[in-house]
Amino acid sequence: MLHVLRVHLPSDIPIVGCELSPYVLLRRPDSSSTTDDVTENSPLDGYFLRCRWYRSQGDKRVAVCSVHPTEPATLQCLECSKLKLPGNKSYHCSSQCFKDSWKLHRAIHAYAASIIRDNPNEDDEPFYCFNSTGSAVVGKGTGPSNTGHPNGSSILGSTDQVGVEPWYEVGQGKTYTPTVDDVGHVLKLECVIVDAAVGSIVTPAKTLLTARVIPAPSPTPRCMIPVNLLNGLTSDMSGSVGTFTVLSYNVLADLYATSELYSYCPPWALSWSYRRQNLLREISGYRADIICLQEVQSDHYLDFFAPELEKLGYTSVYKKKTAEVYTGTVYAIDGCATFFRRDRFALVKKYEVEFNRAAQSLSEVLVPPFQKKATLSRLLKDNVALIVVLEVKEMSQGAEVSNPGKRQLLCVANTHLNANPELKDVKLWQVNTLLKGLEKIAESADIPMLVCGDFNSVPGRSVLNGNFFNGFFLFVALELGTLFAHSCPLLKRLESSYLQLMLIVVD
Repeated sequence: MLHVLRVHLPSDIPIVGCELSPYVLLRRPDSSSTTDDVTENSPLDGYFLRCRWYRSQGDKRVAVCSVHPTEPATLQCLECSKLKLPGNKSYHCSSQCFKDSWKLHRAIHAYAASIIRDNPNEDDEPFYCFNSTGSAVVGKGTGPSNTGHPNGSSILGSTDQVGVEPWYEVGQGKTYTPTVDDVGHVLKLECVIVDAAVGSIVTPAKTLLTARVIPAPSPTPRCMIPVNLLNGLTSDMSGSVGTFTVLSYNVLADLYATSELYSYCPPWALSWSYRRQNLLREISGYRADIICLQEVQSDHYLDFFAPELEKLGYTSVYKKKTAEVYTGTVYAIDGCATFFRRDRFALVKKYEVEFNRAAQSLSEVLVPPFQKKATLSRLLKDNVALIVVLEVKEMSQGAEVSNPGKRQLLCVANTHLNANPELKDVKLWQVNTLLKGLEKIAESADIPMLVCGDFNSVPGRSVLNGNFFNGFFLFVALELGTLFAHSCPLLKRLESSYLQLMLIVVD
């Protein structure tokens, strides 16, 4: 007979709009273990797993801080309430929290007031440009008291400690996505084994309690900082003819999003169910013509990024790394994904660059036999690059085409260089390998080149330094006692373009 051995969640803090997908370990009749979902439609030896989700009803709903969602709110901004802004955006856990957020509140108030002024007959709540999936928390204990504060806030009423009964069923099945009605409540997952023949429960229930459900925090507005531009270029070129927009973004693969690496983040903020919606909202919000993503997990590309961005008019290609990583429960692999608007571009050709394969070729041709093992040990890092050649379907309105009969092509490279700060020489070698590949493409036609990616470097470092583009690439591997000098004429052509690039630093 089936038995439930273990039930747990990646994070015990549920977020509105973020699917809860528990890990359920079962023991089969033959004493082996499985995490497969044994449903009523496909029972195992006449038994199946039944899961139910419940919401506590005995406790009062509590407001939570809009800045620190794990903290209960004690203050509410009266101006936000007066302007009918989403209620959960106005809550704060302390006077200092409210004071620190006052600058943002003033901007929100001004924007909301302008909406009301421009639409005096509208009864709907003003649209708040940073609104998330959360909504106002209402109910006993959450409204402002009659005591106002000079800083424009009011004290919220006190709330009782959480109770665990009674419970109200809110979901059937292994997964559940909290709604705004769940905010402030505890959720319970109940797993039992059921006899498929008679429908009776045959094992004690295995239950799991969560913390109180919190609304999805509002994302902090990003601060875009344009680096000094040359030759009179400006950051606002959206109105220029014949232009297109490009976004490069490392989305952080779920297999790397661990509390060990990111100890400053709460576990719920690292969960994929929470991050994926924020990533999609931000990426789609830029409305870029070309999107280059790094650290895209292969299953997330197939199940999420490709279908979701396809709905928004994008076509995509993907190149995964060559080695999987064990996450503790399953093997996973990430890679680079390039998306482009299908109404503006068409795919002509795709090239895949595997730096491991290039390293093996290099060791066969240029490295003495006694140094091959050390060379490969240093260069084999499993990084990849994805190159696509796109044909322009239509130019921006008003753009002049120099040769109407000639195909307008664009070459876009997307890569993710090695992250180890101690392997600067490896980064440079990977850049050179990529550029040598682009050089071969450039020899076949006069195609504009665009190189995007996560270079794991900052402006001024050798990988991004303008002095690097001098017509030669020097790969110095002191550890190997070897000096390679590869002529790369393409670098001369890229030098002027490189110096005109506008780097956008995302804080």
